[in-house]
Amino acid sequence: MSPVATRTARPSLALLQRIDRFPRWGLSTLSVLTIGLGMLFVQYDIFNINVSFVQTCVQIIGGCTAATSDQFIGLPIFLSLLGYGVGALVLGPLSDRFGRHRLLIIAMVVTGLGSLYSTFAVDETHFALSRLITGIGIGADLAIINVYVSEVAPRRMRGRYTSVLFFMAALGSALGIWLGLFLTTPMTPWPEGLPFAVASDSFTSGWRWVYGVGAILAAVSLVLRIALPESPRWLISRGHHDQAAGVIARMEQLATRRSPLLPEDEQAKVPVPAQEMSTLRAIRELLTSPLYLRRLVVLGLAWLLGYITIYSFAGAFTSVLVRQGFSPAEAGIVSAVGLGGFLIAALVARSVVDRLERKWWMLVGALITVAGALVVAVGGGSPAIVFAGAVILFFGQNLWVPAQYALTAESFPTRFRTTAYALADSIGHVGGGLGVFLLVGVLSQLPLLGTLLGLVAFLVVGALLNLLAPRTRDQMLEEISS
Repeated sequence: MSPVATRTARPSLALLQRIDRFPRWGLSTLSVLTIGLGMLFVQYDIFNINVSFVQTCVQIIGGCTAATSDQFIGLPIFLSLLGYGVGALVLGPLSDRFGRHRLLIIAMVVTGLGSLYSTFAVDETHFALSRLITGIGIGADLAIINVYVSEVAPRRMRGRYTSVLFFMAALGSALGIWLGLFLTTPMTPWPEGLPFAVASDSFTSGWRWVYGVGAILAAVSLVLRIALPESPRWLISRGHHDQAAGVIARMEQLATRRSPLLPEDEQAKVPVPAQEMSTLRAIRELLTSPLYLRRLVVLGLAWLLGYITIYSFAGAFTSVLVRQGFSPAEAGIVSAVGLGGFLIAALVARSVVDRLERKWWMLVGALITVAGALVVAVGGGSPAIVFAGAVILFFGQNLWVPAQYALTAESFPTRFRTTAYALADSIGHVGGGLGVFLLVGVLSQLPLLGTLLGLVAFLVVGALLNLLAPRTRDQMLEEISS
């Protein structure tokens, strides 16, 4: 290393070590709420189509009935996830060049406009395009949020704080499902439906209200994001040491209100020179480095296979159950109750995610998901058994996600962390969307057991592939990827 780079590296390392010595992360309650609201909106948008699409399909797609809605749901889900890939690949890497803060704001603007477009869609084409636009914003947002959290959290607690935000995501999914159930299904006695649901022959536009609420959530989140600090790691990577020092000082003041700084880590001696790097140069380094390219392929394919399972259940579980003979209200209730497993997974992950190496969590979740699918399939006419199976299924398929968010962000250096995360996540989302588009309608023709196990099988294969990912738990980011 040159003398100039060495002189630059010393203050950089000292600043980064201060972040890792925080006893808790140094964000204000409002900042945590702001980031969490973004995650809430992401999952709200993913799940709001699950129950509400049956009504959407009947209202604006010619030839669609409740019983055949599963044949039409693939296109909007695919375009939404295609948008995720486009947003992550186009807007995500720009955050490596222009900063996390600016692109978090831009991503939410795009997301809100997409939701507003969905609210007023008049036919299948406009609805599908609105899902594409919304997906572009969400794809960028998902990549940047998880990179941002990994960069501001102390190393010993990165998984924990990712899981805290994932709990907000779980709340968003619950809001999307239950609001859809309330607004788009008819009043039906429990447990076949929701006794106070409002859909009727005279009220068939509940699905528009579902997307309208999404636009409101985006507007609120946008206003709050203005006050977020820039990532100090990004500032250091661009050579803005004075600004980074100011951000870290404010974070340290919040982090040490109740507990002092942790002891200095004498083993951390990784140099961190400032690096100016264009987006194209970052992508070129990523794709030509054997180490990082291997990580990208492993993580991208693992996400792809995992997302096939996740989005099949997140976006189409209700339609699949309707195809199997459940009424729309009854199927919606199963999805809504099952989301309790998502909430439980987010709570459990917060406590345990940092106790096991990140890459193992996907396999743990896959095995639990298989168990849940079996319980749902053998539940027969017992609502209690089907509900229990749905809870187990949603618990398993979501338990591994916060660990995988952290693992993906931790596996690449700051100079192109968002670019790499965006590529891996885009491979996952586009592949998952294509999988849902091609598989759900086909597999739903099988008996329920075959349908569920066929969809879960992709998660199992992805979990086995994920074991090739690097070890990252409790390591300084600059030690994992210098």
